[in-house]
Amino acid sequence: MDEQHQLGPKVERSFELIGKRWTGLIIYVLLSGPKRFSEIHKIIPDLSKRMLTERMKELEDHGIVIRQIVKERPVRAEYLLTEKGLELGKILGPISQWGESWMSD
Repeated sequence: MDEQHQLGPKVERSFELIGKRWTGLIIYVLLSGPKRFSEIHKIIPDLSKRMLTERMKELEDHGIVIRQIVKERPVRAEYLLTEKGLELGKILGPISQWGESWMSD
C-alpha cells in the first residue's frame, strides 16, 4: 500500500486546515489569550480584514476558536481558543522556534 492510501481523510483535512494561509499564525496569536478582532488585525497587519473574517469563521466552524461576547461598556466580542484549539496550539511553539532558527529574513 502506498503512502497516499495510508494517510486517511482526517489527517488530510487536518493538514488542509492548518496549511491555509494565516490559519497557523492566527492560532499562534490567540495562544497568548483572548483577542478582539482589531487586536488580531493589528498584530498581523498584512492579513486583510476580509481574510481574517473568513479564517475566523472557518476556525469557529471547526471548533478551534469561539467568539465570546464581553458584557462591559462598550459591549465587545473576543475570540479565544477552545480546548481543541489549545491542543493544536501546542505544535505551533516548536514550529515558531524552528522558524527562528532556520528561516531567513
